Amino acid sequence: MPAVSTVLVVGAGLAGAATAIRLAEAGVAVDLVEIKPDTTALGSGITLQGNALRELRTLGVWERVQAAGYAFDTTGIRAPDPVGTVVAEIADARTGGPDLPAVMGMPRPELARILVDRATEVGVKVRFGTTHTELHQDDAGVDVTFSDGSTGRYDLVVAADGLRSWTRRALGIELDTKPIGMGIWRAFGPRPASVTRTDLYYGGPSFIAGYCPTGEDSLYAYIVEPAQDRSTLTPDEQLAVMTELSRAYHGPWDEIRETLTDPGRVNYTWFETHVLPAPWNRGRVVLIGDAAHTCPPTIAQGGAQALEDAYALTDLLLTREVLDQDLWDAFTERRFERAKTVVDASNQLAQWQLDHVQGDIPGLMRSIAVLTSQPA
Repeated sequence: MPAVSTVLVVGAGLAGAATAIRLAEAGVAVDLVEIKPDTTALGSGITLQGNALRELRTLGVWERVQAAGYAFDTTGIRAPDPVGTVVAEIADARTGGPDLPAVMGMPRPELARILVDRATEVGVKVRFGTTHTELHQDDAGVDVTFSDGSTGRYDLVVAADGLRSWTRRALGIELDTKPIGMGIWRAFGPRPASVTRTDLYYGGPSFIAGYCPTGEDSLYAYIVEPAQDRSTLTPDEQLAVMTELSRAYHGPWDEIRETLTDPGRVNYTWFETHVLPAPWNRGRVVLIGDAAHTCPPTIAQGGAQALEDAYALTDLLLTREVLDQDLWDAFTERRFERAKTVVDASNQLAQWQLDHVQGDIPGLMRSIAVLTSQPA
C-alpha cells in the first residue's frame, strides 16, 4: 500500500494539482487548498515544453489541453528592424517524445481549470479561498488549522504554494529569492493570423520582445527590459509604457500593438530566482514547484519542472510503503540536481543578455533538451 493514506496539498497551481490528481487516482484521500478565490486568478499565459506535455498526458488531461492550447514545433528569431525580418527558424526539441508537440502555449487559468476539474473528478476535495494558519507535526502526522477555522490531520503536507510560499515561512526556512535584473511586461489578447509560433526579437530598446499563441483566438505578448520600479504606475500608464516599448518591433508586433487596449490585461513583474538546498522536506512537510525552485522563463521550463516534481514525488509515495528517510533521499536524488541545472541554465541565458555577451545559447539549449527528454 502507499506510504501515505491522507495528504494535504497547499496550492492549486501545476505542481499542487498534479500531485493531488496522481495521489487521488491511487486511492489516497487528498485535500487541496488554494488561497486564491478561483482558477481565473492563477496567471495569464504559459508556454509548455514537451516534457510538460508528457506529464499532463500521465494525468489524463492531454486531450483537454490539446483542445484548449496552441501547439507548434519551431521558434522564430526576428530582427528589430522596420519589417521584423525573420533571421532564423529553429526546430524545437520534442522533449516529450515524438508523438507530442515540441511546444504548446495556452492560457494559464484554462490549464488550471482543466487540472482542478480533473482533481475533482478523481475525488480530491478542493477548497478555494483557504489556506493553513498552523502546522504542528509529530512522528506520525501533521495537525493543520485552516483559515476558515476547520482542522485536519494528515500523513503528509505537500506545499506547492509558490514563489513566496507561506508554508516555507511557517517552517522557518530562510531562502534568498533574488531579482536577476530584468523585468517583464506581459499582455494577454487576441491572436493575429500571422502568429503561429513563438518569435523572439533580440535587441532594440529591450532585451527581448516576443509572443506565444495560446489558442485559436488568443496569445500573450511580452517585452523584457532592465528591471525598474514600475509600482507607482496606474494601469493606464502601464499600458502606455508597454505600447511605447513595442513600437521598436514590427512584423506581427504591428498587429499585436493595435490590440493592446485593455489595461487590465497588462502586468509587470521582475524575474527572480532561488533554489532551496536539499532536502526540500522538513519532516512530513515537503516543498515542491516554485516554493522550492524558481527561475526566469528564458527556456520556458518553470511549468515543466513543477509537473516533474509532482510526478517524482507521487511515484515514490505510491511505490514505497513507508514515509522514511530513504524515500526523501530518493526524492532528492531524482529532483534536486535536475531542477538546479534547469534554474542555472535559465539564469545563465539571462546573464548573457544582461552582460551583452554572445554565449553558447544553442549548446546550452541542447544540453537542457537532452536532460528533459528523459523522464524525471
